[in-house]
Amino acid sequence: MTDTSTPPGTSTPQASAPRYRAVELAAHRNNRAATRVHTTGAGGFNVWRNSFPAEHLPPGGSEVEVGGVPFSFPPVGEGDDNVRCDGQFVEVPAGRYDWIHLLAAAERRTEDTVELHYADGSVDSEWLRVSDFWSAPAWFGELPALRTPVMHYPYHVQPGLSAHLWAQRVPVPRRTALAGLRLPRNIAVHLFAATVQEPPPGTAGLPATHREEDGRDH
Repeated sequence: MTDTSTPPGTSTPQASAPRYRAVELAAHRNNRAATRVHTTGAGGFNVWRNSFPAEHLPPGGSEVEVGGVPFSFPPVGEGDDNVRCDGQFVEVPAGRYDWIHLLAAAERRTEDTVELHYADGSVDSEWLRVSDFWSAPAWFGELPALRTPVMHYPYHVQPGLSAHLWAQRVPVPRRTALAGLRLPRNIAVHLFAATVQEPPPGTAGLPATHREEDGRDH
């Protein structure tokens, strides 16, 4: 039998911390989901024009961490702040990734697919499941990212009714560079921020630092 124990006087190698990179969504924002108390009529998250209260959300451009994953929070309260999914193609920074992390909410709990497009031309479909933004539990096991104490209606602020933002993730199964993702044609799904997670150094052929230097996978 092979002895797999650690010899005396040696230490067990520590796993490297995950490396994250923000995905830019600004060019795709097409919906206003957050309003201020004096602009509730400008909201349009759903067909009833409900909206998140901007006063209870992080400042635009701030870093929000959920489950150890950093997200760049969008500007809120002034204009379009999220991507209402309608088949947009979103480019990601060139590289190899294990996960796509999303800050998202849905007008109702929703299941649909995203297409993962790789640099070599291959395409995979993966499930994107997002729970209701309305005061409700996480139907698909997402992590709660934000929960507000009130919800905005077009003509009033409703206390005691919360709006939820969720942290969901989509796996990237292929061991090749990812180019981007095609969002579902499903306007019930809203994306507020996206972050891609690199594999641990050395697991994709070269350490992550080398992949970052030349911008391609090996």
